[in-house]
Amino acid sequence: MNKEKRIEIFTRLQSDNPKPTTELNFNSNFELLISVLLSAQATDVSVN
Repeated sequence: MNKEKRIEIFTRLQSDNPKPTTELNFNSNFELLISVLLSAQATDVSVN
């Protein structure tokens, strides 16, 4: 994937959802990282 295609994809994502949210609860970037890693193996409810 070239740079132009990546920019196009992220531009579309940003225009479709300018303020994305998550179901994961976190207080710091580190907590978010760990929550994302754990959520890949479980449901969001069990991670929170």
